[in-house]
Amino acid sequence: MNPDLSLLHLFWHASLLVKAVLLLLLGISVVSWGQIITKWQLLKAAGRDAAVFEKRFWSGIDLVELYKQIVKQRANASGMSSLFEAGFGEFARLRKQGGVEPMAVLEGAQRAMRVSLNREIDRLEANLSFLATVGSTSPYIGLFGTVWGIMNAFTALGAVQQATMSMVAPGIAEALIATAMGLFAAIPAVVAYNRYANDVERLINRYETFLEEFSTLLQRQAHAK
Repeated sequence: MNPDLSLLHLFWHASLLVKAVLLLLLGISVVSWGQIITKWQLLKAAGRDAAVFEKRFWSGIDLVELYKQIVKQRANASGMSSLFEAGFGEFARLRKQGGVEPMAVLEGAQRAMRVSLNREIDRLEANLSFLATVGSTSPYIGLFGTVWGIMNAFTALGAVQQATMSMVAPGIAEALIATAMGLFAAIPAVVAYNRYANDVERLINRYETFLEEFSTLLQRQAHAK
């Protein structure tokens, strides 16, 4: 009689610890996929918003008018628009005070943009470390379940006088499911982490380039009479 090697059968007949490992890895995988989808939506929206703002910024629109439009939409301000709002707002405030040196005005605007940039970096990088942790630890968690399952299988064989392949196969299969589940959780997390880390780096470079270009425009206005 051939043993039933279906996944459901093997799970229900696995040891309590192997079941706990499988359920833990399943939970990790579900959370990981949730983070993957959420991060994909965030980065896609950030890239789209950056393209839209750059088009508006370089269209020749008056910067004061652009600032007023962004302030009205403050709840939706993020990425480049938040950098612009922080920098131009501080620039206008310092110039309105009067008696402030042009370079001090420019440096104040740059500091405000740097603070806003750091907030954006934190927002973009949020939960990336979780994906990295899942990718690096899940195979080892699964391997732990496999080692435990194989150990139990061979311990059970010690109680019989004659071991056959049909007696060994179910126990080994139960144990190997844990390794497979670990890889199932780890591989998408590793792929997503590498992809998103690259996308985040490109967005940050894009923001920093805008910061430098906008600083140049502010420098001209700061020295203008």
